[in-house]
Amino acid sequence: MSDKASNDMADDLAKRMAVDCLGAGCASLSLAARASEFTNHHFTIIDPETHKADDHIWGFWAMPWLREASDGARKQWFKWRIISPDRMIERSSQDHPYSAIHRYEWLEKCRQKALAAGVNFQPEPASKQVLQILDSRPPSMKDGVMLQHFSGYEITADRDVFDSTTAILMDFRCDQSRGMHFIYCLPFSARNALVESTLFSPELAPEPFYDSAIRRYLKEIIGIDDYRITRREKGVIPMATLPPRDPNLTGIGANGGAIRPSSGYAFSFIQKQIDQIITSAKPGQPLTVKTPHSRFELFMDGIFLRVIRHHPELAPQIFTAMADRLTGDEFALFLSGEAGARLWTKLVLAMPKWPFICALFQSDKAGKS
Repeated sequence: MSDKASNDMADDLAKRMAVDCLGAGCASLSLAARASEFTNHHFTIIDPETHKADDHIWGFWAMPWLREASDGARKQWFKWRIISPDRMIERSSQDHPYSAIHRYEWLEKCRQKALAAGVNFQPEPASKQVLQILDSRPPSMKDGVMLQHFSGYEITADRDVFDSTTAILMDFRCDQSRGMHFIYCLPFSARNALVESTLFSPELAPEPFYDSAIRRYLKEIIGIDDYRITRREKGVIPMATLPPRDPNLTGIGANGGAIRPSSGYAFSFIQKQIDQIITSAKPGQPLTVKTPHSRFELFMDGIFLRVIRHHPELAPQIFTAMADRLTGDEFALFLSGEAGARLWTKLVLAMPKWPFICALFQSDKAGKS
């Protein structure tokens, strides 16, 4: 960039309204990467520990608002399966493949785009006046909230054992004693896969529980016990609508209600939330941040989570019934928050009626979930 171009950019940025973003995770950096789409706001990322977290694989369904992420995906699967002890449902979609992207790669790409757009990065807030502070730090957790917690690793086997054309989203052929539990397996090749033990429950399991479940799955289901672990990852996602970390600041991302309570999906919904922020931006006004989920979706998610909390043994039946009733495209659209009335009707009719009716009259003391 020439000196004149740099000076012109500096003059332009000086005329814009200042917005600080606390944290340098997915929400803040994804927003900052699109700074050039804002004509009246200038962003500064405030974070003293950028890129200190472990790497993760973020999963999402290819959608129109995720084209850039889809282009940068490590792999896409046009087929996927949900498996219970007594049945296997396979679905496919050419328009909405299941996709996996590395956290580090996405954040670094966003960082470079943000720098090119003139976004500032600094470890602590400056003394200057800002129009608004967007808080992307994780929300405060409440005791008793339903959690999606997982631990796993990427492995390399010494022979071909995986079907690299098909993602295993849920395999319930594992220990169900601690709540809803499934194995998540993303095969990147015939010898390389990410395998995770995932639970939906209010309490974390001891670390050996996850490891034992994975080792048993690889030995008994995949048929291998000789492999090399190349990377580990674990995490905890609140499956609830939690209040922002600081009520005096505007939450964004997970801290702004972007996590879908019923699934724990966040990446796709964070990008959708940012689309909404850009569309609604007005000169001289604070940015408007809304949850990307409708009231109806959150209401239905609450019912679903109460069923899973009180009847985790029904999870294999519920998820295989959902996959069986919906087409591959419908399945992807539903989990991406794009379900219409017809799709919701199909889904409701597929569910076991009595547990869901009872859940209408139950509540969760820990908060909305």
